[in-house]
Amino acid sequence: MTVWQIILLASIAVFALKLAGYLVPPSFIERPTPSRVANLLTVALLSALIVVQTLGQGQQIVVDARVPAILVAAGLFALRVPFIVVVAAAAAVAAVIRLLGWMP
Repeated sequence: MTVWQIILLASIAVFALKLAGYLVPPSFIERPTPSRVANLLTVALLSALIVVQTLGQGQQIVVDARVPAILVAAGLFALRVPFIVVVAAAAAVAAVIRLLGWMP
């Protein structure tokens, strides 16, 4: 299979899943269990994306200045600090760590 055939098949699959979502009755989605699963699944997928983007480099796990920056950001979020301050603080932590050569 060529890359374009794979992309076309993946696009059709995604479209079919999206279309199937419209066939689910609203009463099913409003029940407590499916609603809770949908909410938790969103959080789990976002967490997995953050971990992969922070620690992954190709097929390897890399611990560099991004890890302490994410930890600082998580701590500031727990304290309910405004988003722009969280981003600036995390960027500053990563920049200082790289500047001082503590991590690659």
